[in-house]
Amino acid sequence: MSEAGPRVITVEAGEEARGERLDVYLSRRLAGDMSRSRLKSLIDEGNVQLNGARPKASSKLKPGDVVQVTVPPPREWGVEAQDIPLDVVYEDDDILVVNKPRGMVVHPAAGHWEGTLVNAVLSRCPDLRGIGGELRPGIVHRLDKDTTGLLVVAKNDRALQFLQAQMKERKVERRYVALVRGRVAADRGTVEAPIGRHPVQRKKMAVVESGRPAATDYEVLARFGNRYSLLMACLRTGRTHQVRVHLAHLGHPVAGDPVYSRGKGELGLQGQALHAFRLGLCRPSDGEYVEFSAPLPSDFKSALEALEREYKEEIPRWLR
Repeated sequence: MSEAGPRVITVEAGEEARGERLDVYLSRRLAGDMSRSRLKSLIDEGNVQLNGARPKASSKLKPGDVVQVTVPPPREWGVEAQDIPLDVVYEDDDILVVNKPRGMVVHPAAGHWEGTLVNAVLSRCPDLRGIGGELRPGIVHRLDKDTTGLLVVAKNDRALQFLQAQMKERKVERRYVALVRGRVAADRGTVEAPIGRHPVQRKKMAVVESGRPAATDYEVLARFGNRYSLLMACLRTGRTHQVRVHLAHLGHPVAGDPVYSRGKGELGLQGQALHAFRLGLCRPSDGEYVEFSAPLPSDFKSALEALEREYKEEIPRWLR
C-alpha cells in the first residue's frame, strides 16, 4: 500500500565522509534502503538538501554536514491488483519464487495490462513497498509469455539490489529444459553469439553483430532419433528470448515455438517446449544459497513420454 506522505531521512556526515561525493556517500549510508541510481534521481529532482540548500550529486562533503533525503510516496502506476492464482514455490519477507504458467505475461505492457504476473503479485502482496519509486513489485528477471517455470520477484528495494548484484556477477543459476527439433550431435556445448533486435522483423530477436554479448551452455539429456533432442540449457547472460534464439541459431529451434520454429501444435504441445526448471540464488535475508525446482507442465511431460515410448529412449528420472 502507498504511504500516507513522504518519508524523511536525515544523516550527519562524519570524518569518514570528508571529500566524498554526496551520491556516493548516500549510496553507502543508505545501501540497505535504496540504490545509487534511485538516490541520484532524488538529488536531481530536488528531494535532497545539504545543510538546507539544494546540492548536486557531485557535491563534496565535510564532517558535520547534515543531509536530508525526502522520499516521496510511490507513484501510482495505473496497474491494478488482480486476484489471480499463483503457484508459489517459496516466499519470505524479501522474495517470492513463482512457477509461472504458460500464457502469463510477466510485466504489463501495451496489449497486456491485465492478467499479468505483476497484477497477481500486487494482489498477493498488497503491502509491497514502492520499488524504484513505483507501486510495483521488483521483477528481477523475466520469462517469455509461453515459457513456463521459475522466476523470482523482489519484495523490497534491498532485496532487488541484492538479487540484481547476483545477476550481474552471474551467481544466480538458471537452468532450462528444452525439447528441440533435430538431432543435436555434440553431447554438450556453448553458444556464444550476440543478440539484438531482428533487422527486419522487429518483434523478433536475432543473432546480429551489433547485439549484446550472450552465452548459453547446453547439454543433451536424450535423443529421439533424428526428430528431436532433449536439452538442458544454462544461461550465462540474460538477453530477451536468449535460449530460443541461440538454439535456433544452432540449427535446433525449440519445438512448438511460434516465432523461431514451425509454431504450435506439434506433439500436442500448447506452446514452446521450454521450461525454467531450476533456480538457484543466495537469499537476501541471510545470504544462504538455496535452490528451487518446478515440474514440467503437463503437455511437455506428455510429449516426452510419447517420444520415450516411440524411441525407447529414457528421459532422466528427475523430469518424471
